[in-house]
Amino acid sequence: MTPARTLDSALAGCTIIVAADRRSADLATALERRGAVVHRAPALSIVPNADDAELLRRTRQLVAAPPDIVVVTTGVGFRGWMDAAHEHGLDERLDSALQDAQFIARGPKAHGAIQQAGFTADWVADSETSAEVGEYLLASGVDGKRIVVQHHGAGSDGLDELLSDAGADVLSVTVYRWGPPPDPEVVRRSTLQAGAGEVDAVLFTSAPGAASWIEVAEKAGALDGIRRRAESGRLLLASVGPITAMPLHDANLPTTIADRGRLGSLARSVIAHFGGGHAPSMHTEFGRVEVRSGGVLVDSRFIPLSRTATAIMGALSEAGGRVLSRAELGRVLPGGDRNAHAVEVAVARLRDALSGIELIQTVVKRGYRLAATEH
Repeated sequence: MTPARTLDSALAGCTIIVAADRRSADLATALERRGAVVHRAPALSIVPNADDAELLRRTRQLVAAPPDIVVVTTGVGFRGWMDAAHEHGLDERLDSALQDAQFIARGPKAHGAIQQAGFTADWVADSETSAEVGEYLLASGVDGKRIVVQHHGAGSDGLDELLSDAGADVLSVTVYRWGPPPDPEVVRRSTLQAGAGEVDAVLFTSAPGAASWIEVAEKAGALDGIRRRAESGRLLLASVGPITAMPLHDANLPTTIADRGRLGSLARSVIAHFGGGHAPSMHTEFGRVEVRSGGVLVDSRFIPLSRTATAIMGALSEAGGRVLSRAELGRVLPGGDRNAHAVEVAVARLRDALSGIELIQTVVKRGYRLAATEH
């Protein structure tokens, strides 16, 4: 595969995990074009139900008895339903059956899928929640109405029961379901990397996927490290919307939420975070210094570093100009706490990599510090 052309270096040195399956390639490409290294670690897979006998049976039910209201909860699910109807020769009859129905969209992606299919959304939930959809429909009156609800992979989240209790005739349609991750070891490794400082950001596009990734992190013993890094600002956890962010909030993980609930907005929020100078940094005699997993930015110039050198730079940067002893620096090196010479060698190699930028100062008989200045 041809590498994506880099547009700029806003994300140079950043390693980003995309913990998603659907449309992860689009998101990865947008970030790679800004200089990031992107790894995909989908915590769940999407299992299509295009050939599911129950889906086809319910579709034929709707053709025979058209609904008054169609509730679309996910764009990918609604498109999958339309595709399944087309594959089985039901598309024209389904289009006709839905032509006079009122369409309700649970968010912008569902809205887009409705438009793409040639229909018009009569109302769109701003919060992207089924709760808001339910409130709207109850306020509008659903008694005696025939309502079809297209569900996401996790199935009904109380909406069917709410509408049924209000007197509606509800038919639910589930077009895809969540399955196990394509590669569980890749997911486990991504959580360990996030907790160990080898990753700068983890991105989430669904609440079930976020919950699954967090569960893997907890089992791997990485969740505490992830939380510490996220709280310090060294790890960006970003969500496509507020619903996706709920499992992260429940786990007390600081989370950035994209403004518009779309993948493009999610990519822009990551680019703005790192490219806009919002990541943790410190001011030195040589300009602003920001440590990333792949190296260091010095006055907007990116210098690639080894993992060992990056670990030392990270520790010194977090110290904020305070002197760190060889023993303290040794704790970030494999075996360094047992060998002071290993720390001295690692610092010397870091200085060489910085090519004459004297960021690392030696404090005699005490240790090392960054050449920090007040700002």
